[in-house]
Amino acid sequence: MRSYEYLKPTSLKEALELLGRYGEKAKLVAGGTDLMVQWKKKIISPEYVISLRNVPELSFVTYESDLKIGSATTHRTLELSPIIREHFPILLDAVSNLGSVQVRNSATIGGNICNAAPSADTAPPLLALDAVAHIAGPQGERTMPIAEFFKGPSRTALASGEIVTHFSIPRPSPNTGMAYWKHTRRKAMDLPILGVAVLLSFGQDGKTCAKARISLGVAAPTPMRARKAEAYLEGKEVDRGALDEAGKIAAGEASPRTTIRGSQWYREEMIRVLVRRTGLMCIERAKGAAHG
Repeated sequence: MRSYEYLKPTSLKEALELLGRYGEKAKLVAGGTDLMVQWKKKIISPEYVISLRNVPELSFVTYESDLKIGSATTHRTLELSPIIREHFPILLDAVSNLGSVQVRNSATIGGNICNAAPSADTAPPLLALDAVAHIAGPQGERTMPIAEFFKGPSRTALASGEIVTHFSIPRPSPNTGMAYWKHTRRKAMDLPILGVAVLLSFGQDGKTCAKARISLGVAAPTPMRARKAEAYLEGKEVDRGALDEAGKIAAGEASPRTTIRGSQWYREEMIRVLVRRTGLMCIERAKGAAHG
């Protein structure tokens, strides 16, 4: 690692000014858990490192008309948040199984998303939750659905000089269940072989699916929505059979590849299995929310 200048802005305005000044020579860092790996592998070699740790506008969790999460909020903060635990268990599923406690104390949700790895654990839940990324840059502020944010492995829709400030998530409707399943060989310190997030909202009868979201990680070059599978479930009474069929449809929409952690055929088979399994978790959680 060659020498570099470490810059510590104390406001979003200052961070944007520094990023604009140094451009491609600079890299943003929050927790650093992804950046340091890339650095040591010589994938990147920045001359300037701009830390976001001391930018208060980027670290918060609020829940009023919608949920807002600052991009520099750590996974540990989300894991311990009463808001996340009570209202957004799909995010709790993801962050509580991400790395170790030490990693979660440093790693941030913004870093996980902006690194744009197909295996990012928080990406499928945010896709299922219809999250919106709020972005600040030289041209001002803009918003973008998270579904449009990923452009390829390690590539996002961010333009030069832009910073993701926070994510907003609409309040779930009543009778909604949501869950994320991280499929790994072991339970600690492992990247997912496959990630499956499902959100199901039911009508007043508690059976008919009014809204379905199925999103997958490590199933394509980017985290993805299985939109055909979602459309299949909407308007139907959701049971094991319907979820079995949705899993088959989702597997057909995915384009996983063979890697050292899993083969293509195995990932396709596990999509079928885990869409059903995670969907059944959603049904149980929706029932619990209705009685809670």
